[in-house]
Amino acid sequence: MIVRAVAAAACCGLLLSGPAVAAAPGPAAPTHAPAPASATGRGTLVSAEKPYTLSTPQAVAADLTTAGFAADSARYGVVAYRLVYRTVDAHGRPTTASGLVGVPLHSGARLRTVSFAHGTGSHKADAPSAQRAAFVSAPVIAHASAGAFAVGPDYLGLGKGPGPHPWMDIGSETTASLDMLRAARAFAPRTGHVLEREVMVTGFSQGASAALGLGRALEAGQDSWFRLGALAPVSGAYDFGGAELRALVAGDLDAKSGVVYAAYTLVAFNRLHDIYDNPGEVFQDEYADTIEALFDGEHTGQDLVQGTPEKLDDLLTAHGRELLTHPAGALAEALRTTDAVCTDWAPRAPVRLYTASGDEQATTEYCRAALAKKGVSAPVTDLGAVDYHGSRHLGSNVAATPRIVRWFGELSRR
Repeated sequence: MIVRAVAAAACCGLLLSGPAVAAAPGPAAPTHAPAPASATGRGTLVSAEKPYTLSTPQAVAADLTTAGFAADSARYGVVAYRLVYRTVDAHGRPTTASGLVGVPLHSGARLRTVSFAHGTGSHKADAPSAQRAAFVSAPVIAHASAGAFAVGPDYLGLGKGPGPHPWMDIGSETTASLDMLRAARAFAPRTGHVLEREVMVTGFSQGASAALGLGRALEAGQDSWFRLGALAPVSGAYDFGGAELRALVAGDLDAKSGVVYAAYTLVAFNRLHDIYDNPGEVFQDEYADTIEALFDGEHTGQDLVQGTPEKLDDLLTAHGRELLTHPAGALAEALRTTDAVCTDWAPRAPVRLYTASGDEQATTEYCRAALAKKGVSAPVTDLGAVDYHGSRHLGSNVAATPRIVRWFGELSRR
């Protein structure tokens, strides 16, 4: 977990808001009229708009380079669309979510689909569909420019989604990602394309767990059309309730990062699982009345930096520290669900795991070993000592993206 006072906060290799980002141009005119209010089915397309077009491979390369990513896979220009679609919230109630779609220009009519799940965000703009030439959107554009119909769900509460984001909730990350695929399939004919059944699934940090959740749902047959083609998670917090929280409380992370992530964990999990009755039980008096509002989707990474103390002891009560050190009750149960993405299923599709040497946040070996116990070979690709804005963890996303683009392309050609 890393906090950057100027740009944003990042934790567990999860991005709260990336450095050097540019908002997507807007507003743009919808490409079609919104669906009628009676259309409440999951995955139903509500609206689509075209925030920008990268008309040539050179234009794509310029955007990828601006974001800090390699541009050698750019073969097509890309049209970017923001889709809003119907899905369900963390309690199964109807809601809407948004996401980014990258469509390759002048490509064949039948396209493979790639789903990329992004790292942590707290502000609504910390989402692929809200940013251009940015850390969270670049992988989607890279896959599209290589010839895929690429989708990047914003998750609930980010982008154009209402309400706060239910952070690290695998269930809603899965439903939002699956319904994004359905919306993309409905939208594809408007761009002159049809989508193949197999979906190549990848994701970074928080998104690595989200990618595993989506892959699990696809192999379980939760959609009648799509199926899992391959899985390539990058630097995930696969043992969030174990190694990640222990490192946070022990002070093994940057102090400010630990503060922000401790706050986000308690606030986000409490919204879904009622782990405390009032904030004063877990947060010191100075922050008890303000801390929850910081994670309402309207506050930036800079707001989180300014609104939280420098040390964990100044944020948490003794009970709050104990709850994170030894999770119990509803929190422990929720964390078991979060950490089950590597342990409770055996993918049949090809799997590769990616991590950087000395990644300060990822627990990749945990996932490899868990899958191995299920008889699944999931080789780990060590990306080396790759840094991005001073973070080995963030560097893994940048370094892994071109490798995953090539691997997915090889699998599709076979």
